[in-house]
Amino acid sequence: MEYDISHRPSYAQLDLTLDQGESVRAEAGAMVSQSTGIEVETKAEGGLLKSLSRSVLGGESFFLNTFTATEPGTLKLAPALSGDVDHHELDSETLYVQSTSFLASHPDIEVDTEFGGGKTFFGGEGLFLLRMSGSGPAFVASYGAIDELTVEPGESVVVDTGHVVAFEETLDFDVRRVGGLKSTLFSGEGLVCEFSGEGTVWTQTRSPDAFLSWLVPKLPTQSSGQ
Repeated sequence: MEYDISHRPSYAQLDLTLDQGESVRAEAGAMVSQSTGIEVETKAEGGLLKSLSRSVLGGESFFLNTFTATEPGTLKLAPALSGDVDHHELDSETLYVQSTSFLASHPDIEVDTEFGGGKTFFGGEGLFLLRMSGSGPAFVASYGAIDELTVEPGESVVVDTGHVVAFEETLDFDVRRVGGLKSTLFSGEGLVCEFSGEGTVWTQTRSPDAFLSWLVPKLPTQSSGQ
């Protein structure tokens, strides 16, 4: 499988070249185009319970699509939001991903949800995070451009909860208020994740929650008499 990420960072598209017999699993609705000779199978990956937890708790689609090349061909995928796409080559590793950031992966990589404790609820990520485990290529998407932060031993990195895309399993994190109660309520910053240990955090330059907070008050309202 060969890949290229075009039109980044604002409107990234994942262009895949598949040899005969190669497959890739993708989020439902991510396909932009495909060449002939590529078959798609839609199913509840991992069974009913795993698919339900991934959908309800992890914010992803209940169904995933698996594209298989019966002859050499190309497949183009894109995320729902305008932003970037990043490649991660997993080698018997685990990557934690925020809800809605999963785009595609090799079929051998397991995409599941994992309980992250009460702190993830307060962090705006729900009670569960997406857990991508195994070996092979994986692709995550963002809202805005993707930035990479390295956490060194003895140091920590603080990230707004709405800007976290993914992080390595070697990291620990705690969720806390950005300051006192007044700062939490009125500064617009709310809660942050403080990462420690050794590893990498990937962040996005835009926050969907911040965009919705700006957009919703501007939407026209419909009077109850209409």
